Amino acid sequence: LAQLTESGGGTAQAGGSLRLSCAASGYFYSRNCIGWFRQVPGNEREGVAVLNLGRTFYSDSVQGRFNISQDDTKDTIWLEMNSLKPEDTAKYYCAATSDCRMLRSEGALHDSTYNVWGKGTQVTVSS
Repeated sequence: LAQLTESGGGTAQAGGSLRLSCAASGYFYSRNCIGWFRQVPGNEREGVAVLNLGRTFYSDSVQGRFNISQDDTKDTIWLEMNSLKPEDTAKYYCAATSDCRMLRSEGALHDSTYNVWGKGTQVTVSS
């Protein structure tokens, strides 16, 4: 069983910060392909920030504001969100894949790459 569990969601003021955590439990074939996605109801799931074999990719919308990191054991990844905007409001998901391949940004940020998903944590940013 491979499982991802997100935490840290909540509400924040515009311009504020939040830090999300994702705990990886069970067996993962690779913890080197893992990251964060977000989704607003009715919209496509959007890649936010991912780690792919030592490389980091961010969506243009969060570049310079969000930072993804991973602990040394690779049991936990974080998403530090700064300078939050109302348009960051979404449900944030942690995702990983057991089939880890080196990808370019487009593939790494695409939800079809990943086959293990957390249940998500809601982030709401006040206007």
